[in-house]
Amino acid sequence: MTADNRMREGPVGHLLHVLCDICAVVGGAVLIAMAIMTVVSVIGRTFFDSPILGDVELVQLGLAVCVATFLPYTQFRSANIIVDFFTTRASARSQRWMDGLGCLLYAGMTALIAWRVYAGGVMSQENQEASMLMNLPLWIPYMLMVPGLVLCTLVGLYQAVIYWTQPAAAEGDAA
Repeated sequence: MTADNRMREGPVGHLLHVLCDICAVVGGAVLIAMAIMTVVSVIGRTFFDSPILGDVELVQLGLAVCVATFLPYTQFRSANIIVDFFTTRASARSQRWMDGLGCLLYAGMTALIAWRVYAGGVMSQENQEASMLMNLPLWIPYMLMVPGLVLCTLVGLYQAVIYWTQPAAAEGDAA
């Protein structure tokens, strides 16, 4: 059984798997909407001298939301880039311990980022900050990022527990 399959076992693993998939679909929908808007704006600018006002603002805000919604999906599937040059010759037990530590550190960082993004959103709302061209309230994209970052934190914590508590799988499990 692969590490990815072990992560999906049990009610917690299954729930996190579903939530990560939903989060990624939301991010994908935002990305598709931004792509369509960009195409319409470029066509409007090129042929009708009438681009969508604030298209660059919307893309910037949308991309921040996309990144936050794709992170849990990537982490759950252990698809982040890792540097294992120094650990390839370590024992399977040592590798699992280090993988768990990496997941715990990742969870700590995403928790810190989630906290600061939330705090930034609250401050933005209190100060009534808005985008320059469209006058969109900036607290909205901040708050749209928080659920993905919190989910990413939960995934990292869950993975650390799995790495540290479950025995190594049969041969062929590189995680």
